[in-house]
Amino acid sequence: MSSIINLKQLSKYYYVGAEIIKALHEIDISIEKNEYVAIMGPSGSGKSTMMNILGCLDTPTHGNYYLNKKDVSKMGDNQLAEIRNLEIGFVFQNFNLLPRYTALENVTLPLVYAGISKQERQERGEIVLKNVGLADRMTHRPNELSGGQRQRVALARALVNSPAIILADEPTGNLDSTTSGDILRLFDSIQQNGNTVILVTHEEDIAQHAKRIIKLKDGSIEADRANSA
Repeated sequence: MSSIINLKQLSKYYYVGAEIIKALHEIDISIEKNEYVAIMGPSGSGKSTMMNILGCLDTPTHGNYYLNKKDVSKMGDNQLAEIRNLEIGFVFQNFNLLPRYTALENVTLPLVYAGISKQERQERGEIVLKNVGLADRMTHRPNELSGGQRQRVALARALVNSPAIILADEPTGNLDSTTSGDILRLFDSIQQNGNTVILVTHEEDIAQHAKRIIKLKDGSIEADRANSA
């Protein structure tokens, strides 16, 4: 296997007046292609900062972040935006769907930014919506969908560009336990189909679905272990 993510001595510091807050401190992590990893930790542990850096939404203060062997820690905003659109599919707790757009229009938005033709956008959008079980909901708007269906739309949108990594931030936080189980089974199948899945959560039972669990505490790695559950 080959690494898709390498963090080397990565730190993120925030300066509040004269005080330095070490959100992440000298992190070393390697994640292989097709791994299913959960990043866990309580509030203030650094997991949100880690997610923002892994998702190229923020840059480290020190150290390096290699994504597919490219050092993205030194890239500017435009380059990072391009990397995000091509390499990373995001799934958020609050779905982040545009209310006036149909499910299909929401899913194909990343393809608009990528300059894909309208016909190809439609074809690819329909395929991923069928794959997440929403073939009969393509023309529905978010307010016509249940929470679980909205998260499936968000998942389809994350998959439409065939990204290297699916990065999910508390993806079941707004869902009931039955719907959460359905969404987590979708993540299982996505990983089995070849994607690298990184799940950011504070819930132990959600993390147990991953094959590897990295626990953060006070900006450092407290534990990094294979999950045999």
